[in-house]
Amino acid sequence: MENQRVPGAAVAAASVTVVFWASAFVGIRAAAPHFSPGSLALGRLLSGAVVLVLFLLIRRQGLPPRAAWPGIVISGLLWFGLYMVALNWGEELVDAGTAAMIVNVGPALMALLAGWLLHEGFPPRLMAGIGVSFAGAVVVGLSMSGGGRASVLGVLLCLVAAITYAAGVVAQKPALRHASALQATTFGCLIGAVACLPFAGQLIDDIRTAPMSATLNVVYLGVFPTAVAFTTWAYALARTTAGKMGSTTYAVPVVVILLSWAILDEVPRALAIAGGALCLAGVAVSRSRPRGPAPEPVVTQSHR
Repeated sequence: MENQRVPGAAVAAASVTVVFWASAFVGIRAAAPHFSPGSLALGRLLSGAVVLVLFLLIRRQGLPPRAAWPGIVISGLLWFGLYMVALNWGEELVDAGTAAMIVNVGPALMALLAGWLLHEGFPPRLMAGIGVSFAGAVVVGLSMSGGGRASVLGVLLCLVAAITYAAGVVAQKPALRHASALQATTFGCLIGAVACLPFAGQLIDDIRTAPMSATLNVVYLGVFPTAVAFTTWAYALARTTAGKMGSTTYAVPVVVILLSWAILDEVPRALAIAGGALCLAGVAVSRSRPRGPAPEPVVTQSHR
């Protein structure tokens, strides 16, 4: 499960995750004016939970083993629950560039926590790649920044989102030794939804007043960036290290730029393109494998 070479299916799954998580930024932007942070998180989680439970029943996978529950509960509370509320709230108080820069601390924290708690170590190429990608994320954030003014509360909320994201992934990794990707995602999503139930009243009120397009965006967020993308993430995470999976998410800002260009007609600035190139370069470095030692020359003995 921790092989140096990552299976092609896991790479494809990680790619699906990156694309759908990037699309979530567009969906959140469209829904946020009509939904409060808590109701948006709850609506997304409930939509995702419905799809995940249906797939779980179709696949007849049932409940995860007892050994998987601690990691599922922790990731459900931190990553599916607190992370989504904190991120939605934080993005209402700071500009998108500041939010992107702070939340992208998450993969670096993930690598550090995984190296310490999961004993994955601190591979030099991984740490160098994360450093390059984070620099790229900062450049992208600066290109998107709205004048540099940010709410202190907004910054703290984005920092909470980064910490809970990293901690949730590190907690989920051991659970995937015992549970399938679908089981871990389904019950993590259900736990996150239960934790967000105090926002149920707000969700009902927001649905009554929101246009249908905004409500459909919430459903989209639940089905694709949550149900599908979190499952493909767990599938790939089970087949590589948490540190390497975290570094992969640095490709998200690049896809966000492309989607914003294609869907929202937001032409990217040269600085954003340069930052995106740095993000991709860092991902490439972190996923590369060191060259093995050169084979020793074979010495043949001459026959006399």
